[in-house]
Amino acid sequence: MSDKPRRILVVEDDLAILAGLSMNLRFEGYDVLQAQDGRQGLALALDEAPDLVVLDVMLPELNGFEVLKELRQRGRDTPVVVLSAKSAEPDKIIGLNLGADDYVVKPFGLQELLARIKAVLRRRYPSLAQPPVGFGDVQVDLTAKTVSRAGQSVEFTAQEFKLLAHFLAHPGRTFSREELLSAAWGYAYEGSARTVDNFMRQLRLKLEPDPEAPVHFLTVRGLGYRFDR
Repeated sequence: MSDKPRRILVVEDDLAILAGLSMNLRFEGYDVLQAQDGRQGLALALDEAPDLVVLDVMLPELNGFEVLKELRQRGRDTPVVVLSAKSAEPDKIIGLNLGADDYVVKPFGLQELLARIKAVLRRRYPSLAQPPVGFGDVQVDLTAKTVSRAGQSVEFTAQEFKLLAHFLAHPGRTFSREELLSAAWGYAYEGSARTVDNFMRQLRLKLEPDPEAPVHFLTVRGLGYRFDR
């Protein structure tokens, strides 16, 4: 992403979804604006010019379709990802015909929604394609989601790559196990801290010169883990 974080407006009246999604978007490096009704959401979309809007349909004041219609009538082409409990094809067609860039049905998988948001941003802002990140003899292509070491491809599971990408986005920052669970697995994940320990061991085995004496994926005693280049 560019040096300036992309700004995302989340318009959602369910406080649990609003708080959880906003937290995870911030972990991904975005600036987040929030609104709990359609009228406030429309005002923020017009006044703050976010890079993308995540828009619930069933909102007080103005519903999401009304907000989307008003945005487009005012000439705003801000990317919009619609969230809706309405899964029928006619409802999806309404949202897409009004100018939504994507339509996600509730209940949704957090990681899928984050991936869809990233995909919409990449389509709208091609400069979002991320340059490879290197450390030691490792090269990570965050756009293609590939990892190589000393020129040889290294196989990563999807979950391992999510954890790796989170560390690469925040070099030098110490994260607790709970923060890493939320960032890489989602706020609703019910796994234990041992899950993080196991995945950290895999990162070290695959990417450290000496997994028993790591220099990149470090344990910060009593606090958690840190990535250093």
